[in-house]
Amino acid sequence: MQSHKVMRQMPERSGRAGRRHGEAGPDTASDETRGTLHEHPDAGSAKQLVGTGGLLEAALTRQNLQTAWKRVKANKGAAGVDGLDIEQTARLLQTSWPDICQALLAGSYRPSPVRKVMIPKPDGSQRELGIPTVIDRLIQQALLQVLQPLIDPTFSEHSHGFRPGRRAHDAVKAARAYVQSGKRVVVDVDLAKFFDRVNQDILIDRLKRRIDDAGVTRLIRAYLNAGIMDGGVVVDRHMGTPQGGPLSPLLANVLLDEVDKALEGRSYCFARYADDCNVYVGSIKAGERVMCYLRKLYTGLKLQINEAKSAVASAFGRKFLGYELWMAKGKEVKCAVAYKALDNFKARIRQLTRRSGGRSMTQVVEKLRPYLLGWKAYFEMAQTPKVWRELDKWLRHRFRAIQLKQWKRPRTIYRELKALGAKEDVALQVAGNSRRWWRNSDRLLKTVLTIAYFDGLGVPRLS
Repeated sequence: MQSHKVMRQMPERSGRAGRRHGEAGPDTASDETRGTLHEHPDAGSAKQLVGTGGLLEAALTRQNLQTAWKRVKANKGAAGVDGLDIEQTARLLQTSWPDICQALLAGSYRPSPVRKVMIPKPDGSQRELGIPTVIDRLIQQALLQVLQPLIDPTFSEHSHGFRPGRRAHDAVKAARAYVQSGKRVVVDVDLAKFFDRVNQDILIDRLKRRIDDAGVTRLIRAYLNAGIMDGGVVVDRHMGTPQGGPLSPLLANVLLDEVDKALEGRSYCFARYADDCNVYVGSIKAGERVMCYLRKLYTGLKLQINEAKSAVASAFGRKFLGYELWMAKGKEVKCAVAYKALDNFKARIRQLTRRSGGRSMTQVVEKLRPYLLGWKAYFEMAQTPKVWRELDKWLRHRFRAIQLKQWKRPRTIYRELKALGAKEDVALQVAGNSRRWWRNSDRLLKTVLTIAYFDGLGVPRLS
């Protein structure tokens, strides 16, 4: 019902969906829309048009749209306010795309509001996301593919977030190198609700300094002003850039690059990933001067520092992108998983392996495996073997408790353990303590449900 109201109020929005579908090259959806997706009449290749200043026309070429559609489809994601998923949007595009394209080129296109979604954070708070419609995600992705090659090379080398060929590990490595060189004090700056407080006028002004295309800036302004649907009501937005759209990270870098360049001008050692910025200096006094300078810079952008989470402190033990630094023998600076990240890991594991879930052990492992592999890959730089071994031990302990809970009755526990080759006295003793799930799963049960047993189930090892 909500999506119907939005479509009635803004009829052009729903048509955007068609465009996304038209970008899927070899997919069936792409074939279906091939006859209805029309390019701008002067559009050749996107690369040629970019050179002539026709950025919007370049974004609307068939080749660029097909690439954008593939990315949108690969990212999957939920439906926006129109309630249309990717396949439904693809079918809609077959008839609506020509009108959408014409509206985009004429500057009359009006994006749909984003759908408000609150994502729980490990600390109990929530992060607000704005989910655009599939059509709008397609258009934003098409714009991103044209704008990023032009804008990204102008960014600071100290910026690592959401940029091609860069990742969080690069920022952590830079931080470690600064501390290893003797910069043992960090100016850790946390921006208060950055994406919610972005000043749109300042952002558009900084964007215009980088690209000279009124059609593109007008369209991006329309996206910023599209509003957010919360509980069926569209709320206007005159501040912020919603997280959840393909363009948001690029726009954030456009705004924050001004701070990067100011820090570079004073030859400071720093690393930034999105709105997380750490500056490394040699003393507390120098750090306090930098903090004052940063307050001035962010105030000029109408951004606010979260004083409770920001600090001038020792670089050791201070969390940065989930990592923290420590000093090993020989004064070598190494990386470790931050304590908060470890707590979040265990909390997530508990959530994914609830013992009352009613699932088989194989199903529990299948659900857990992607998270474990992703977490291990992200924290591969951690140089703390003992921590990895302890996590593996804790994880297997939890799996054993889950298995006992699933077997539940002493007779079932005895029968299953015997089937796994347990000795008579072991099976009897474990079955006799059947209700002490956690304590019982860390003793004799380890001789039956061994490391090899969990390897056979496909449980990844962290160590």
